[in-house]
Amino acid sequence: MKTDRASDTAGSVVRATLDSARLNGFHRKLALYSSGGPFLDGYILSIIGIALVQIGPQWQMDSLWSGLIGASALVGVFIGGAVFGPLTDRIGRKLMYTIDLIAIIVCSVLQFFVADAAQLFVLRLLIGVAVGADYPIATALVTEFAPKAWRARLVGGLNAMWFVGATVAAFVGFFLLNVDQGWKWMLLSSAVPALLIVIARTSIPESPRWLHSKGRDAEALEVLRATIGEHATLDDLPEAETKTPMSALWRGGYLKRVVFISIFWTCTVVPLFAIYAFGPQILELFNLGGGNLSHLGYGLINFFFFVGNIAALLLVDRLGRRPVLIWGFAISAAGLFYLGLQPGAALWLIALAFAVYAVFNGGPSILEWIYPNELFPTEVRASAVGLCTGISRIGAAVGTFATPWSLANLGLSATMYIAAGIAALGAIVSAFMAPETKNVDLHVASSLS
Repeated sequence: MKTDRASDTAGSVVRATLDSARLNGFHRKLALYSSGGPFLDGYILSIIGIALVQIGPQWQMDSLWSGLIGASALVGVFIGGAVFGPLTDRIGRKLMYTIDLIAIIVCSVLQFFVADAAQLFVLRLLIGVAVGADYPIATALVTEFAPKAWRARLVGGLNAMWFVGATVAAFVGFFLLNVDQGWKWMLLSSAVPALLIVIARTSIPESPRWLHSKGRDAEALEVLRATIGEHATLDDLPEAETKTPMSALWRGGYLKRVVFISIFWTCTVVPLFAIYAFGPQILELFNLGGGNLSHLGYGLINFFFFVGNIAALLLVDRLGRRPVLIWGFAISAAGLFYLGLQPGAALWLIALAFAVYAVFNGGPSILEWIYPNELFPTEVRASAVGLCTGISRIGAAVGTFATPWSLANLGLSATMYIAAGIAALGAIVSAFMAPETKNVDLHVASSLS
């Protein structure tokens, strides 16, 4: 079979494989289009925190409904990842790559017409399902096309777009808060980038690794030759007969990987999503501006999260996955601990502590997507990413739902201490369980041998 794949190569011709290929325009285009999903996730989650500033008083919403609506999209992500990850492994990446965004467009438009909290909760839940479906689809596609030397940066870079989306949402919300019924336009606005992204994604082909895993080598080779060069070959892939069943995720070495990824991912997103969903309210408690000004500060914190992601992307292939993850957790925990210890400190110190947390959170954030895509084989990659995404979002949903209660009943300092403890737990678990996959071929990183 291997000789058949390479029959068109001869003599001194250099054959390109998926892992050895040079970065080209297709890889960049794929990464850009795939980043639309995390952009929308960051935008959708962040815009609701600002919209609730108008919706709450208008609907006389209590903390229960505020928490439910803030957490609804996260619950939806759990459902979407758990259901559509395995479906993506079964029917392929390409089809699901556009369907999920069409669902986001429809639900975003319907949000404009909601009349009560229950309707908004349902639509936010459905949007979350679509976002959760996109995580395993988009990240699997990028991982399965990316050259080894660029894999971490291309996959991790997708997560950086989450913060771009959140930053854009903060500034959109800042301006629309001055508009009557501005919250309707905030929630509708996510349909615009979703429409542009779904149009762009129609040009992306199916994953050659997935095609090969299904024994469709001729199609896989055709895709490779169209995307990485006419001398492309599948020689670096394991034989298609080597299968990893879905049940493998629930036992042995792969179960250990599921546990590790789920814990560190949860420890990353619980404090992060709580801050995003209720950022303006939290900043006001720290006296970092009041009213609409706090939303501008919220956007600047989002910018620091983005800077942290970029810094981590530059370091992850130099220092390795483990140190970027462990130290990222440890130092971001210190920033949160200071916020709990000194909530009345000088404003510049509060701002600095937020910046420290946001910048060093970049390491764990980019590895949320690098690790699960590297540590599982093609046959179950989307399923594993969906499973780990879903588990992490259960914790994030609980944290987001509990944040307004914690702020009201435990106080600001206790809430920050809890967030710091969660980040510290991430550092401890990572120190014991995180593997190093730097400079390792994808099929080797994903195997247990």
